[in-house]
This record gives sequence, C-alpha cells and structure tokens, in this order.
Amino acid sequence: MTPVLLFLASGAEAAESSGGGLPQMDTSTYASQLFWLAILFAGLYWAMDRIFLKKLGGIIEERRNRLADDYDQAAELKAQAQDAEKTYIQALNDARAKASSIAAETRTMLDKEIAAMQAETDAKLSGRVQAAEASIAEMQVRATAKVKEAAVETTQALVEALIDEKPTQDAVTAAIAAAT
Repeated sequence: MTPVLLFLASGAEAAESSGGGLPQMDTSTYASQLFWLAILFAGLYWAMDRIFLKKLGGIIEERRNRLADDYDQAAELKAQAQDAEKTYIQALNDARAKASSIAAETRTMLDKEIAAMQAETDAKLSGRVQAAEASIAEMQVRATAKVKEAAVETTQALVEALIDEKPTQDAVTAAIAAAT
C-alpha cells in the first residue's frame, strides 16, 4: 500500500476504536447542537437585521435616489435640448427670411441699375440712330439729286445722239419731272 492509503486506513481504525462515526450524528449531542444552532441563527438574524440589511437598504435607497436624480437631470437636459432646438430653428428661419429680404433688396437695386444703364444705352443708341437716319436722309437727297443730274445728262446725250440736237437742261428737267 502506498503511504497515503496507510495513513487513511490508520485514521479510520482509530475512529472506530474510539466509539467511531461522525460526532454530529451522535444522538447524545443533539440537544447541545440544537441550542448552538438557535444561538447562531439568532446572532446571524440580529446581525442581518441591525447591521447588514440597514447598510444594504441604505445603499439601495441611495441608488434609487441617484437614479431618480439622474432621471430628473436627464429630463431637464432633454427640455433644455428641445428649447435649444426650437431656438436654433427660429434663428435659422430668421436668417433665411433676412437672406431673402437682402436678396430681394439686391435684386431690386440691380434691376434699377440695369434699367438706368439700359435707358442710358437706349438714349445713346437713339442719338446714333437719329444721326444715322439724318445722314441716310441727306445721302438719299444727294443720291436723288445725282440720279436726277445723271438722268438729265443721259437724256441730253440720248436726244443729241438720236436727233443731233442738244436740248436745254431746263427742258430735259421739265420732261423728266412730267414723266415721273
């Protein structure tokens, strides 16, 4: 046998020789065991009631209060966030309205400047058109005079070529005027 088994076997033999068995199973000691069980249970009950449960109850109550405070603080922060969001939205709407009014003012100002520039340009162009029309009318008068002069000279040349007589300028001019 091994030394461990020998030790265990010798311990078992010693327990059998001394009246053996487990002491808590000995019926002669039940009364003292029950007495000490009641004392131990009462002591543990008293310690739990007076010390541990009060501390545990305080900790639970503190945690409950902390949770309630945290919940209240979260609700307050949520309300502040909603107020901040409303303020932000209002500021954004105000900024959009202001931007629209600035754009409208700028558009109106630019329209006025464009109208002024267009009127100035129209006036310049109108002056140029009138000058061009006057120049065209003058050129037309000169061209008409030149055409009449050429018609008179051509008529005189034709008549002279046809009948060998040169008519007067006044007679040719009167005949052309009567024909047109």
